[in-house]
Formats: sequence, C-alpha cells, structure tokens
Amino acid sequence: MQTTSKLLNTTDHSRDSAGLTYVYPVISRRAGGVSIGINLNPNNACNWRCVYCQVPDLKRGTAPSIDLEKFEAELRLFLSDLIHGDFMDRHVPPEVRKISDIALSGNGEPTSAREFDRIIELIGHIKKDFALPVDLKTVLITNGSLIHRANVQTGLRRMAEINGEVWFKFDRASAKERQRINHTSMSLKKIQEHLRIATAHCPTWLQTCVFQIDGMPPTEAEVSSYLTFMRQLLDNHILIQGVLLYGLARPSLQPEASRLTPVESTWFQDFEERIGALGVTVRPNP
Repeated sequence: MQTTSKLLNTTDHSRDSAGLTYVYPVISRRAGGVSIGINLNPNNACNWRCVYCQVPDLKRGTAPSIDLEKFEAELRLFLSDLIHGDFMDRHVPPEVRKISDIALSGNGEPTSAREFDRIIELIGHIKKDFALPVDLKTVLITNGSLIHRANVQTGLRRMAEINGEVWFKFDRASAKERQRINHTSMSLKKIQEHLRIATAHCPTWLQTCVFQIDGMPPTEAEVSSYLTFMRQLLDNHILIQGVLLYGLARPSLQPEASRLTPVESTWFQDFEERIGALGVTVRPNP
C-alpha cells in the first residue's frame, strides 16, 4: 500500500492518501482518532451540492458500480497495515493513535451505491477477522435522501447489528435555505419520514453545519424553524440520538467558498444551548 510520509491532520481529508480507490484514513476531530473512511463515490458524484463541500470537481450524479472484491481487498489490506504494520507510527500523531470508527462518507452520497447493503455486510464480516475495539462504530454519513430504498434499509439494519449509527445531514429547516445551502428540494415532510425510517433501523444522529454566508449567520427565523422541527420530531416520537453541531472544518471547494466564514463563538454557543433546552443531546464541534 502506497502512502505519503506526512502526518495526517484534521484538516486533510484527502481520499487518495492511502493510494486506494475505496479506503482512506483521516484524523477525525469529532471522533478523536483515526477514522477509516469508505469512499463509494470515487467519481466525485453526489445528488446534492452543499456549498461547504470539500470534494474537488464535484458533479451531480450517483455512485458508480462498486468492485466488491477490490473493496474487500483494500479494507483488509489497510486494516492489516493499521493494526499489524507501522502505519500509525508513520502517519498518525501520538495523541490520536487509535482507531475511532469505520465511516462511509467519501466524495458523494454513499447510499446511492447499488451495492450499499452488500458493502455493509462485507464490513461486518471483515471486522470479525481483526483485533478491533469491541465498541468500534460503523458510521454512515448521509444526506438521508435515499433512506426509502429497500437496499439502504437492509444495510441500516445490518449496521445496527455491528454497532453502527447514522449521521443524517440536516443543515437548514426552511425550503429556501435548504436550496441555497444544499441545493436540494427535499421537503421537511420527506426528511421527517426518512428520519423515522432511519431511527427505526439504526441509531441516528442529526448532523448540522452552521456558518456565515457573506458575513451573516443563519437568521433568527431560520433558527426558530430549526427548533420547531426538532420539537416536531420529539412530539412524533422520532427518537434521534441527538445533534452533532459543527462549524466549518475544512476549506470548501465549491464556487461559494470565498463567501463562507465561521459563525461567532457566542452565536454557536447560543444555538447549542437552545437545542439543548429542548432536552436534546448536543455534541458540539465549533
């Protein structure tokens, strides 16, 4: 396996750092260790276009056909180097030399892969063959738009069996803002329906990215709409684990990049407290 000699860090999430097609290592600031990334979208295609996305040459589309044999070989090779080789010594700072999770994220929407359920099944089998932490998470980072598909739901059920959890993107509550931030017309009703499906099959967190555009944070009307949606989830017994609230982690590679800046720390803390006041667990990463 070919890798560069530099140390990994939280701002470098290059998908080709290990010289592989489907597997790549990152230092996750949210997970606090080495996250084994799974990229099912090596064609840089996604059905959304989020303005803060760090994928280069992003295009609208779906995942290509996945070579399952190659995927399995790459994951086994990388785990072997991580556990039995000197990968940690060569590439990982001492304070984060632990395996934190296996995360399906990559360069597009991972659930768009037709082989999604078979990928999850393979991950489950491969995990058994290595001396991994018993509590190692398998995380799906998703925009939630394809949760209604049968093969995705099969994958979610299998994820739940291997200590999996879903991180379901929900950045804005108003239709206008979802179009502006995520370039999607997915309705709140459908998002709620998909959250109900996700939570029924696998533990699910909402992940929300907040930032300023042209120096302006989300408006008070947008914040109020977000909190109203959260209350509706609670009232409808859609039992999310909580909210992963975070700011800009890495530079955007989208046309809007120069317009994006972090929110003020006081704004972030106030929003976090208002979500928490609903009785919802919040994990902040400003």
